Amino acid sequence: ISIMTFQLTVLNMACSACSDTITKAIQAIDPAATVQADTKTKQVNVETQATEIAIKQAITDAGYTVD
Repeated sequence: ISIMTFQLTVLNMACSACSDTITKAIQAIDPAATVQADTKTKQVNVETQATEIAIKQAITDAGYTVD
């Protein structure tokens, strides 16, 4: 099983609560995922076994916009 690294831009991630919500959404589909979210740059770095499509869908389902 390969681990992929994605860098996504989440335009409406404004605060640490947002990054926590996004982290939980990603870890709901991959509990072993590593998530680093920077609210200043709007960048979310994800190391995961899930697909990029699945990660983007999880973030969208949590109410955020992935660029």
